[in-house]
Amino acid sequence: MAQQTYTVGNYLAKRLEHMGLKHYFMVPGDYNLMLLDQLLWNKNIQEIACCNELNAAYAAEGYARVNGAGAVIVTFNVGAFSALNGIAGAYAENLPVIFVSGSYNTNDPGANHYLHHTLGTNNYSYQYEMIQQVTCEAVRVLHAEDAPYLIDRAIRAALRERRPAYIEIPCNLANLPCSEPAPYETLMPSDRSDAKNLAAAVDAASALINRSQRPILLAGSRLRPYGAIDAFREFAEALGCGVAVMPDAKGFFPEEHPQFVGVYWGSVSSPGCEPVVAGADLILAGGAMYNDYSTEGWTAQPQQERTINADPRYVRLPNAEFTGVQLADFFQALAKNVRKNDTTLVQYRNEPKNASQALSREADSNAQLRRVEMVRQIQDYLDAKTTLLVESGDAWFNGEYMHLPDGARFEIEMQWGSIGWSVGASFGYALGLEPGRRLVSMIGDGSFQFTAQEVANMIRYGLNITIFLINNHGYVIESAIHDGPYNYYKNWDYAALIEAWNAEDGHGLGLKATTAGELADAMKKAREHTGGPILIECDIAHDDYSPQMAEWGKKVSSANSRPPQRA
Repeated sequence: MAQQTYTVGNYLAKRLEHMGLKHYFMVPGDYNLMLLDQLLWNKNIQEIACCNELNAAYAAEGYARVNGAGAVIVTFNVGAFSALNGIAGAYAENLPVIFVSGSYNTNDPGANHYLHHTLGTNNYSYQYEMIQQVTCEAVRVLHAEDAPYLIDRAIRAALRERRPAYIEIPCNLANLPCSEPAPYETLMPSDRSDAKNLAAAVDAASALINRSQRPILLAGSRLRPYGAIDAFREFAEALGCGVAVMPDAKGFFPEEHPQFVGVYWGSVSSPGCEPVVAGADLILAGGAMYNDYSTEGWTAQPQQERTINADPRYVRLPNAEFTGVQLADFFQALAKNVRKNDTTLVQYRNEPKNASQALSREADSNAQLRRVEMVRQIQDYLDAKTTLLVESGDAWFNGEYMHLPDGARFEIEMQWGSIGWSVGASFGYALGLEPGRRLVSMIGDGSFQFTAQEVANMIRYGLNITIFLINNHGYVIESAIHDGPYNYYKNWDYAALIEAWNAEDGHGLGLKATTAGELADAMKKAREHTGGPILIECDIAHDDYSPQMAEWGKKVSSANSRPPQRA
């Protein structure tokens, strides 16, 4: 009999490497220490420490955005429950994150023991049961010999469903032997369309499209996780009509492409976009996720009777639905069956553009820093190798109306919308970036206070992230939706925090801008700085927020205030 050289922890480490991960995020705890030891066996994948489990989950989610998948390792209960919010966000945003928890010794349930880090009962299954609600697959390894099958099952599900999967490994099994991994190709899910349904969907959709006089395309957030961005563009170029993107899909269609007509977001759409979408007689939406935020309180959701919705695994027409159809397959096939129609593109070019959304002229250097001047300067800071990541709040709106140079990327968390997400996500995203690219993050002061300490790890790992900390002295987006005294909190000296986190060996840079000139000087220093993150605190008046956010906030507030319907 051949000697078994893999342990359960070794097996997991190898599979994470097979997935293309070069890093995994973790917070140590006594139930996962043996597992962490076993993971260190694999020198091809680096352990990354985080300040807490919530931040670690956010980091894994951010890493998955740029790398295709992520992983986070936590301890039982106190660690896993802390991470749960970030894992739920990955689920909502269609991101495969392998969520691993160390757990209790397998001898304890039978001995009727009460354990620390538990609720003080003999029921040890509640973590597993709770986590099933925010993962596509959850497995518990109770015997070492079962670990390969269970780990593979979880990973296969995560890759197939583009959602998190959970693996629970007891502390006394992590170092026990198991079989070595089979070839990774055997694990890869097969996403094939049903040939008959695909052909029928393409025939029905192309007939509608070729009959329409004013078709428009709408790119949605699920194009990326399902690998359909290139196929969507191929179809768009075959049809030749205008192409809009939903706010959570900004960057999924090039903004310098001649067919791009802007961000569709109801009355707060980018200039000239809304009338073109509203006037279309057929909307073909690819991977769209309609929620109250992205539809401006349900006021901008396309009507089903004039919409073809191509979702990840089905196509819904006004009078028919076809299941078992993959997004990329659908668009590639559809591209061969449509006639050119540029009517909506011509209409967009003739639409008057709202000057109120245009970027401002350069302000006097001594002028108090205003939001429009901040946005103007950040716009100039972006280039083709930049990713712009925006936190919930006015940063959404400031970012949505910026122009992305060809090659630039954009990241937003609009489905889950957990404030504080951006700090951990920026950390993870930056670790996964290709050489030569850089990350610029716009984060509000309220969001930053949730997860600020993860900047210390940006310093620890020498990541050149530029953070524009928008200090507008309160939860501005909450004030726009529903104001009250609860939207205000203690101010911090945000720029000064960098020195505390630098301690004796860090190379972060903290700067503060209260005028246009100070911001320009800070950005010059940021361009020259290397070896650590740059945080530029932009001091903005609380009432100096985008008018589009105020308009959007009214409609979301109205949707939230609807009275109960009577039966």
